[in-house]
Amino acid sequence: MDWTLGFVGITCLVIGLVGQAFTMRKIRLTTYKDEDLGSANIFLNPKNFKWYVLLGVGIILWYVAERA
Repeated sequence: MDWTLGFVGITCLVIGLVGQAFTMRKIRLTTYKDEDLGSANIFLNPKNFKWYVLLGVGIILWYVAERA
């Protein structure tokens, strides 16, 4: 296993998950009141796609590190 590539992949995953959580919270607070539940379409908001790309890169790097 290539440790540097694995570390970079896991770091991308953690940053992507935390960033997406903060972005989704911000979207929910600006779109909905506190009493309302958020919609399932919040995942399709264009602001989330940069985090999805980062998560995908992290998963790919982690997979490559495991196979190396």
